Amino acid sequence: MKIYSSVAAVFCCLAVAGCSTHEKEMSALVNGSLHTAAVQSERMAESLMDRPDELPRTIGKDGKLMTSKSNWWTSGFFPGVLWYLYEAEGDDSLKMYAENFTRRVEKEQFTTDNHDVGFMLYCSFGNGLRLTGNEEYAKVLLQGARSLSTRFRPQVGCIRSWDWNRQVWQYPVIIDNMMNLELLSWASKYSGDPKFAEIARSHADVTMKHHFRPDHSSYHVVSYDTITGQPEKKNTCQGYAHESSWARGQAWALYGYTMMYRETGDRKYLDHAGNVARFIMDHPRLPEDKIPYWDFDAPDIPDAPRDASAGAIMASALIELSLCTEGDFSKRCLSVAETQLKTLSSPEYLAEPGTNCHFILKHSVGNYPGKSEVDVPLTYADYYYVEALVRYKRDVLKENMR
Repeated sequence: MKIYSSVAAVFCCLAVAGCSTHEKEMSALVNGSLHTAAVQSERMAESLMDRPDELPRTIGKDGKLMTSKSNWWTSGFFPGVLWYLYEAEGDDSLKMYAENFTRRVEKEQFTTDNHDVGFMLYCSFGNGLRLTGNEEYAKVLLQGARSLSTRFRPQVGCIRSWDWNRQVWQYPVIIDNMMNLELLSWASKYSGDPKFAEIARSHADVTMKHHFRPDHSSYHVVSYDTITGQPEKKNTCQGYAHESSWARGQAWALYGYTMMYRETGDRKYLDHAGNVARFIMDHPRLPEDKIPYWDFDAPDIPDAPRDASAGAIMASALIELSLCTEGDFSKRCLSVAETQLKTLSSPEYLAEPGTNCHFILKHSVGNYPGKSEVDVPLTYADYYYVEALVRYKRDVLKENMR
C-alpha cells in the first residue's frame, strides 16, 4: 500500500483552490485521519492473515489484541473499515484485505439465534456490494435478511434481540436493533419482496412508540409480553440505571431513525431523529469536545470514562442528518459532528501508527456495568469513525473518492 503522511495530505489539501479556510482545514483533517486509519488497518490485516478465522475485537486486559470468531456481533466491522478505506484511498491492497476479511463472516448469513446479522453482514458484504457490484455478495445479504426476519414476531411487531436471560425478559428488544433494519430495507429493494421492508417499518414504529421517554431519550432494553404485545419491562443492561441515558444507546437511536428516513422517505422518522439529536446536542452533560461520557447520567461525571464509539456513531449520523435537514438545525448538526471528528482525530483519541494493537481509536466503553471493555479500543468505534470521515469527505466536502 502506498502510504502518504498526514503532513503531505495537509499541504495537498491546502493547495485546493476555491475553498474557504474552514473547508481547507476540514479537508486536511479528514484526509490526514483517513491515511492514519489506512496505515493502522493495513497493519491489523497483515497481522491476522495467518489466522483465517479471526477478526479484531478489542484489546484484552493483558494488553494484547483480542479477536473474535465470525459469530461475535462485531465481526463485520473490520471488513467494513477496510471497504471504506478502499473507497477513500483507492488502494488495491485494501480491497484485497477487505475481500479476505469479508469472506470470514460469510457463514453468518444463516444465523437465526441473534439479531446482529445486520451488523455482521451489511457492514461487510453491504459495503463490498456497494463498491464492487459483486452479485455473490448480494446472495449472502439476501439470505442474511431471510435469517434475520425469522426473529420477527407479529404479536409484538419487533425483531427479538436476545435469547438469553429468559427468566428476566419475555421478549427483549434493544435500541441497538434499529441498526439491523438497513439490511431488511436493502433486501426489499433488491428482491422486490415487500415483507422485509414491512418488518423494518413495524420494528421502527413499535420502538418509536415504546422505547422513548418524553424528552426523547431512549431506554436500552424494552421487554414485551408475548401475548399482549405490550411492554412488560423497561430496563438497561449496559447503562448506569434503568432510567439513565446510556450514551451509545442514544447514538444507535439517532443513527437508526436517520437511516430509516433515508430508506423510506417517511417524515416521521426524520422528525424523530431530529428530536433525538436535540436531546444529545442540548444535554448539559455533553462535554464541549462533544465526545459523551459512557452514560449521560453517570454519577462520577466529569471523571467518568468517555465513549469514543458513541461519539463516532453520533458524528456519522449527524453528518447524514445535516444533509436531510435545512437552516440552523442542519448547520448545528454538522457543527457538532465536525467538533466530534476534530476531537476523535486528536492525539487524545487517534492512535499513533504502530500502537494500540493497530486499532484506530482509543478510549471506548463496551459494557461498563459488566466491567467489560472499559477504556479500550473497539472495532465498531473504528468503523463509525471511518464512516463519518468518508461521509464528510464524499458528501460535505464533495471530494472525489478513488
